[in-house]
Amino acid sequence: MIDFLNKFHLCFRRLSAIMTKEFSQMTRDPATIGMMIGTPLIQLILFGYAINMTPTNLPTVVIDNDQSIYSREYIAAAAASNYFKIMPNTYTDQEADDQLTRGKIQFILNIPRGFSRDLVRGRPPVVLVDSDATDPVASSSAITALEHISSNLYSPLKNGVVALKKNKPGSLLLVHAHYNPLALTRWNIIPGLIGVILTMTLVMVTSMALAKEYESGTHEFILATPATPLEIILGKMTPYLLVGYIQILIIIVVGFILMGVPIRGSIFALLIASFPYIVANLSMGLLISTVARTQIQASVCSVFFFLPSLMLSGFFFPFRGMPQWAQLIGDLLPLSHYLVIVRGIMLKGATLMQVMPSVLSIFMFSVIALSLAITRYRGTLD
Repeated sequence: MIDFLNKFHLCFRRLSAIMTKEFSQMTRDPATIGMMIGTPLIQLILFGYAINMTPTNLPTVVIDNDQSIYSREYIAAAAASNYFKIMPNTYTDQEADDQLTRGKIQFILNIPRGFSRDLVRGRPPVVLVDSDATDPVASSSAITALEHISSNLYSPLKNGVVALKKNKPGSLLLVHAHYNPLALTRWNIIPGLIGVILTMTLVMVTSMALAKEYESGTHEFILATPATPLEIILGKMTPYLLVGYIQILIIIVVGFILMGVPIRGSIFALLIASFPYIVANLSMGLLISTVARTQIQASVCSVFFFLPSLMLSGFFFPFRGMPQWAQLIGDLLPLSHYLVIVRGIMLKGATLMQVMPSVLSIFMFSVIALSLAITRYRGTLD
C-alpha cells in the first residue's frame, strides 16, 4: 500500500510539473491567448449583432411614370415598410438597369402610366419590379412585403373614390427576378466561393512563408543575399499568382460543367479584375508573416483576417442586412468588393468598366498591405 502511494505521489508530481510548464508556456504565447479569447468574442459579436437574414433599407430606384397621388401613396407605403430605401435621384430606365448590374441597387420599382386611371376605373394596375436575384435571401422578404402592399393598399372604386387600406385586391405585382430567376442558391455561392478559397489558401500559405524560414533557420541565408526587400517580397508572391489563377479556373470550369452556374460575362475580364485581389491576399499574408515568428502564430493571425472577411463580405449572409458599422468594416475587406466583381461578371454579364470601382478599392488595399509588408521586412534586415 505504501509503495502504491509513493508511486502515485511521484506520478502526480510529474503530471503537475508538465501541467505547470504547459500553462506557463500558454500564458507566454499571445497568439494562443488571442485565439482562445478573441475567436469566440468575434464570432459572438458577428453572429449576435452583424448577421441579419431579413435585410431592410434595400436601395431601390423608383420610376414613377404616373406621377399621381395614388402612385405617390404606393411609393410611400413601400418606404414605410422599411424594406425599401428609395433613392432620391431620378433615373432613366437605362441608368436604372446599369445601377442594377453594378450592384448599387437591389430593386427597380416601375409604376406604369395609367396607374391611377386603372384604379379609378376599377381595374387592378400592374406594378413592375426588377429585382437583383443573385442573392435570393436578400430580396425574398422585401418582395413578400411589396406583394402585401400591392394586394391591400387599394380597393376598387367605391362611389367615385378609390378607397385606401381595404382588404379587397388592389394592384398586381409583376416581379422580374434578374440574373437568377430560379433562385438557385448555388448560383450565388459558387462565384463567391472563388473569393473565399483564394482568401483562405493564399493568406494562409503566404503568412507561413517567412515564419517557416524563421523556424527552420533559412532566413539568415536570404538576409545574406544582395536581394532587396522588394525583390524578396515579389519573389515570394509571384509563384502564388499562378496558383491563384489555377484555383479560379478550376472553380469556374467545375461550377459551369457540373453545377450549371452561368458565365454571362467575359472570363478575360474576370481574370484581369482578379489580379489585384490575388495580390491583396498575398500582400496580407506576407504582412502577417512579418509579424508572426512561428507558423502557429501565422495561422492564428490568418484566422483573425479570414473570419471577418467570411462573415462581413456578403458571402453567407446578405451584406445589406448588416448594421451600418458592420458594412463599414466589410467595405474595408477586399472579399466584399471581389464578390461584387465575380458575381457581377459571371451572373450579370457586367463589363470591366462596370466593376471598376470595386477593382480600384481592392487595388488600394493591396497597395497599402504590400507597402506595410515591405516596410516591416526592411526592418528585419538590421
